[in-house]
Amino acid sequence: MKAELIAVGTEILTGQIVNTNAQFLSEKFAELGIDVYFHTAVGDNEGRLLSTLEVASKRSNMVVLCGGLGPTEDDLTKQTLARFLGRELVFDSLAMERLNRFFASRPGRVRTANNERQAQIIAGSQALQNPTGLAVGGLIEQDGVTYVVLPGPPGELKSMFAQSLLPLIGQSNQQLYSRVLRFFGIGESQLVTILADMIENQTDPTLAPYAKTGEVTLRLSTKSTSSRQATAKLDQLEAEILSHANLSDLLYGYGEDNSLAQVVAQSLGEQQQSIAVVENLTAGLLQADLTLALQDRQLYKGGQILTNSEANLELAGKEAERIRQLHQTDKGLAVLGTFNPRSQADNVMATFYLATASLDGIITEEVALGGYSWPAIRQIACMNALDHVRKTL
Repeated sequence: MKAELIAVGTEILTGQIVNTNAQFLSEKFAELGIDVYFHTAVGDNEGRLLSTLEVASKRSNMVVLCGGLGPTEDDLTKQTLARFLGRELVFDSLAMERLNRFFASRPGRVRTANNERQAQIIAGSQALQNPTGLAVGGLIEQDGVTYVVLPGPPGELKSMFAQSLLPLIGQSNQQLYSRVLRFFGIGESQLVTILADMIENQTDPTLAPYAKTGEVTLRLSTKSTSSRQATAKLDQLEAEILSHANLSDLLYGYGEDNSLAQVVAQSLGEQQQSIAVVENLTAGLLQADLTLALQDRQLYKGGQILTNSEANLELAGKEAERIRQLHQTDKGLAVLGTFNPRSQADNVMATFYLATASLDGIITEEVALGGYSWPAIRQIACMNALDHVRKTL
């Protein structure tokens, strides 16, 4: 099913509010296997809304209108949709009862005729009751298109979706299943180039790359009737992806909310390996990332932040061993960096020297970074250090 979301409200177009309803509904529809192809925002104007409905009805199987269900004259969504469909507006008895109870319980509130507009639905539609507000929604199918009317306030929309709309549209035998692959050590453009044929010819499952600071993620998605079927399809696509070049070596983990710090923390916990850290240009960020990821585990024994900017591979190795012996840990990690004097505020250039010391010896690595701001350089340097540890684990 191809769905389209139409947000109704001049305040969206003027930037007074952010259309968070579109994000919420797109996510929920994706979970139900409903494809959202278009997002549209239109002001409180009957003519423009009619023209928007005309276009939407020709290209989508489901048209969802959000907002414009209130009691004022500029709340014209139901009235305009009724005109578009050639139908009348009628009162829904349950919505009217709710309206009556609301005003009966609030003697100080004056009930005016326009309040009753909130209890109206389009003739022939199925009412969608509003658990947290007064404006009733509706669902109606005509000429092969399903039209859904929802309130604009996010709290009302979410509760109406969950309690009234979801039971009606959530009967599809297919759902969307996703898997997120996380890569470090490769840029988005390079990854897209490697996977160009797969991206260009994708059908189901699909893959979409997303660039993040210092890393790239791939979201694999498929519509399936069961978790087992989805897992088989995603496993096959993942295996095909990892067969390219050295991508299997660059894959460090899975999941939307995962990170290199969490992966390293998990490996340290599984192997019961303690660690201590010494760093300079990263200003304590590496220790903060590790301690947050380790949480209550007693595997991070301590660390130091050096103020000197002199660094090389030999010094990094010595510092890693020194911090290991100082805190009597299984591993000592050093990340020491030096700035290039040609650095600018938005184009910092630095060389970082990484070292991991253990009873088995010292492993060192040199990483040159450039083209980023200072906060980004710090973050990427820490990620390189964490990846360096991950490989030793």
